[in-house]
Amino acid sequence: MMIQAVYSPRYCAEIGTHIFQTIKYQKLALALTLSKEWSFVEPEPVFWKDLALVHTENYIRKVRTGILNADELANLELPWSPGVVESFRLMSGGTLLAARHAKEFGLGVNLGGGFHHAFANHGEGFCLFNDIAVAIRVLQEERVFTRAAVVDCDVHHGNGTAMIFNGDKSVFTLSIHQQHNYPMFKPRSSLDIGLPDGTNSSNYLTDLRQAMVAVIAFQPEIVFYLAGADPYKDDQLGGLNLTMDGLRERDRIVLSKCRESNIPIVTTLAGGYAKDIDDTVAIHQSTVEEITAQQAMS
Repeated sequence: MMIQAVYSPRYCAEIGTHIFQTIKYQKLALALTLSKEWSFVEPEPVFWKDLALVHTENYIRKVRTGILNADELANLELPWSPGVVESFRLMSGGTLLAARHAKEFGLGVNLGGGFHHAFANHGEGFCLFNDIAVAIRVLQEERVFTRAAVVDCDVHHGNGTAMIFNGDKSVFTLSIHQQHNYPMFKPRSSLDIGLPDGTNSSNYLTDLRQAMVAVIAFQPEIVFYLAGADPYKDDQLGGLNLTMDGLRERDRIVLSKCRESNIPIVTTLAGGYAKDIDDTVAIHQSTVEEITAQQAMS
């Protein structure tokens, strides 16, 4: 069966000159068109009522009407525009659709998403809406599943996700990240692994393998995987020292552990800010190719 990647050209929001180069989504989709294994399906924007399962009424009102104040925009680190809001609603809808694919076929992938710094009442760090939390809440409400796990392998701590699910025994949150990096405020996840600066691939993978034991022991009915490209050694916003091969092995560990345990897994691509954008795209492409490889073993 041909895998469908969830993607829309409208993921590429116009945000001006920015370290978050949204054109990476377009470049990745173009690279994947050369692969016979991949076709694309375009999501619908997530409903506002679904966003309200996670985000506060006041925050949604401010986002919809463009009345975020200067401090809120400074925390978000993005400009506000109708196009930006539409892009993030689309990517949230993309994660929800990819999760539905995962439940049906065992694997799902959104070529965007993974916006783990968004809190219930505000956005941070390039993250307007927390697409992971929204997808979990929507599908829990629909009784598609009860128990979910988040495996966050972005270089930055998943602070918004941790706070949203704090005290919720139906969701296990793992964040494996560079400790001395953004964000300063790191609410407690179910399991946090704060790595020292310069951690190499070998040490990272050892910690990840041990962490996946805890994830599987939780017995989730679905796993949301944030496959950030920013643990890469040449990332401008990261300080770890993983190679491209190390990142590919990271993907293999997470995906194979879920496959071996018959747990559906949905992958989002999260961060990536390499000095050369083509490196970021190559890392994301490698993640998607590993999904193909895992499907072939299913």
